[in-house]
Amino acid sequence: MNKLVSVAVVAAMIGGSVGLANAGHDSDTTALFHRSNQSSEFFTKSYGYAVFPTIVKGGAGIGAAHGTGNVYAQGHRVGHVTMNQVSVGAQLGGEGYSEIIFFRDKQALDDFTSGNFEFSADAGAIAITAAADVSVGTSGLDTSASANKKKADTASAFNHGVAVFTIAKGGLMYNVTVAGQKFSYTARAAV
Repeated sequence: MNKLVSVAVVAAMIGGSVGLANAGHDSDTTALFHRSNQSSEFFTKSYGYAVFPTIVKGGAGIGAAHGTGNVYAQGHRVGHVTMNQVSVGAQLGGEGYSEIIFFRDKQALDDFTSGNFEFSADAGAIAITAAADVSVGTSGLDTSASANKKKADTASAFNHGVAVFTIAKGGLMYNVTVAGQKFSYTARAAV
């Protein structure tokens, strides 16, 4: 229990120290991804996307991450999404980042919005200007990054109908093993 309290304190400190409480709206975050060479083309070749202006992650042995965002299909907001992540392993610190998940087609979006969604073993994320490889074992996701821009460019393709990009906002995190991101979707009420 004390470790979970520590994680919450770290996450709160990160939020205050890197100005996450004043993070922009979806349009500000989306504009950042539009300006990136790695992710800009996905806005025209995707059916839709989920955007998280701020995800806060922190841990000391036991870690957690949380973020909320919105889901868009063909330019229209269709719902709200929450991401939660719990991890156990060698990790220390905290960070904040923005994330966008592109859906290649309606089927990929439907899979995401059909209930609780979790990334599969071969899910990957691309940090803007660097590739991040992700693999899953019984202890969760393992991540590694490459500063090789060519690798980042060639890695920017859909995997099982989704492509994921992140932009660091601040913080410092040493992280060896993390658990998978889990998403909960709520459809937008009809107007």
